[in-house]
Amino acid sequence: MTAPFASHRNAGLFMALSAYAVWGVMPLYLRLVHWVPPYEFIAWRVLFTLPVCLAFVVLFRQFPALKAGLTNPKLLRLLALSALLVGINWTIYIAAVQSGHVLASSLGYYINPLANVFAGTLFLGERLSQRQWLAVTLAALGVSLLAWDAREMLWISLSLAVTFCGYGLVRKLAPVESLPGLTIETLILLVPAALVAWHFAGLPAGSAMDHGLGNAALVSVSGLMTGIPLLLFAAAARRMDYSALGMTQFISPTIVFVLGVTVFGEALKPSQLACFGFIWAAIAVFVWDIAARRGSPAQAPA
Repeated sequence: MTAPFASHRNAGLFMALSAYAVWGVMPLYLRLVHWVPPYEFIAWRVLFTLPVCLAFVVLFRQFPALKAGLTNPKLLRLLALSALLVGINWTIYIAAVQSGHVLASSLGYYINPLANVFAGTLFLGERLSQRQWLAVTLAALGVSLLAWDAREMLWISLSLAVTFCGYGLVRKLAPVESLPGLTIETLILLVPAALVAWHFAGLPAGSAMDHGLGNAALVSVSGLMTGIPLLLFAAAARRMDYSALGMTQFISPTIVFVLGVTVFGEALKPSQLACFGFIWAAIAVFVWDIAARRGSPAQAPA
């Protein structure tokens, strides 16, 4: 591979790791805003993500790219689809966490990397080496252990995995960089989000923004917690093989698992411990494959 291409992929890997790290600590933030109804919270996520995106558009002088995207009908159709997928994903995730189905929701993000790998091979023509297939097999064995424990709510897990896999696939195929793309997605969701926020403001409990300055500030942080990792993820999806992007995603639910045991005091089940053993073995094999490829004279960067 050429040096610029290697640098391009390395930048994508850093962006992916950063995005998954933010998503990994997301439960700590969601715990602070658990009092906000899930649908209202999603609406505020959209409304507060837009100014974050526009601020970055100004900072990085992305108005020409934003204007080009808004006048491209084919791109708008793709981004409307990705906006729909990520909106459904947010709704299922927040509703699942707030209704106590944490295991089912975390399982969804363990299934998602496997979905990414298969999507990459089916739709993008990516080929996996024997070691990579071994890693996928080990990860699938581990995930199946968790799936058995959460089989009654498996539809939640599968819905989360499919919608986010679809979102990443569309963003990889859409000919637009992460910042203008996310800005357009947010604009597409703006009207539905505003209507939902207006609906909740008319209920007896009132708007979440009317519960004190501190609580309003916490809700407004959702714009940063949403915008920054999605920008990083979309940029990584454009720069990495989709299969490799999928394998790095195991970082996020693993951080959630560690938080669950250490911060939230959840009991560690034998099936969960076995699952993580398989998954970390899979990650080790995947890293081994990357190191072997870089060390090969045929694969060494120019």
